[in-house]
Amino acid sequence: MSASGDRPRILHLHSTFDAGGKEVRCVRLINRWGKEADHAIVSGDLAKRGAAQLLSPRVHVSWPKFPSLSGRPTPGRLGKIAAAMAGYDLICTYNWGAMDAVMAHTLFADVHKLPPLVHHEDGFNEDEAIRLKTSRNWYRRIALGRTAALVVPSRNLERIALEVWQQPRTRVRRIANGIDTRSYAAPPKRDILPGLVKHRDEFWIGSLAGLREVKNLGALVRAIKRMPPEWQLVIVGEGPERARLLALAQELQVEDRVHLPGFIAQPEKLVGLFDIFALSSHSEQFPISVVEAMAGGLPVVAPRVGDLGEMVSSDNGPYLVDPGDEEALIQSLWKLTGNAPERKRIGQANRTKARAEYDALAMSERYHALYWGLMNRQSAPKSA
Repeated sequence: MSASGDRPRILHLHSTFDAGGKEVRCVRLINRWGKEADHAIVSGDLAKRGAAQLLSPRVHVSWPKFPSLSGRPTPGRLGKIAAAMAGYDLICTYNWGAMDAVMAHTLFADVHKLPPLVHHEDGFNEDEAIRLKTSRNWYRRIALGRTAALVVPSRNLERIALEVWQQPRTRVRRIANGIDTRSYAAPPKRDILPGLVKHRDEFWIGSLAGLREVKNLGALVRAIKRMPPEWQLVIVGEGPERARLLALAQELQVEDRVHLPGFIAQPEKLVGLFDIFALSSHSEQFPISVVEAMAGGLPVVAPRVGDLGEMVSSDNGPYLVDPGDEEALIQSLWKLTGNAPERKRIGQANRTKARAEYDALAMSERYHALYWGLMNRQSAPKSA
């Protein structure tokens, strides 16, 4: 749709727009704000725009042609990116995949009279899951030089932004991810997943994750082999690791207990089918999937990465394990599979904390105040 002269125009630059944590959050904010703004979304990979199906038909969204977000950061290429960012009221960039656009803004903002830029960092891919790359740290320090704000969801990323990327305190904003926690209270239908029905005599270890190497989902496939036979593993998400995970399940002879139903647009209608939520990632910061599990009243078994130790309730703390300790992960899962009262007790504590601290309205209001303040707009955020 074409923009209205009364509405601000916000440009969102993503390396991909598949339905990962940052993309889902972006969509939820756009949907919540409704017709308050016009949004232009760029996906560096045009084949990966799965999160678009979550956009409400009520919002004003366009998909402009845009120079490639990847390539050598030559002045000519960065100049073309900068020119394409002109004409908007705010620019939002996301993660390392859009860092060349951040550099283009820093170098050419005056030339093209560019609006303020807000950069969002949500975590790292496989190539920086264990250790950040020195060359990228230097590039980030320079590129972020003229950003209006750097938004991070976790305390760990806040520390990295301040200490490693040497950003000023006034630029860094920590805004915890939030969801509509109340929507996770309704009992789910047992046949909500295509081709998969939860039977009354079975239990599910569930995960919501992109099927990517950094998620280390093979650990969960190996774990299910050692769980009681009535337990199934359901990993909801899509990604390049699908074939490898299915091959691993077949190799371990648990292919009848491992289910990969694909991406689900409304996790609030599904999470209640899980009995335990499991995460096995090498790297996380503030995963929305864990908040969704907590809102659904589930115990969480996961490595103690990013902010996970602070996210879950104190009751859940003993079931978090050291990163990389697969045996400890298996043992935590095993303990919970045999203790239904413990699962219920921890799940209730997690739900209480999620509703108190991670609801979408507070998150939306903080983002709205930041964005609209930078655009010198005064309208109030929508509460719907």
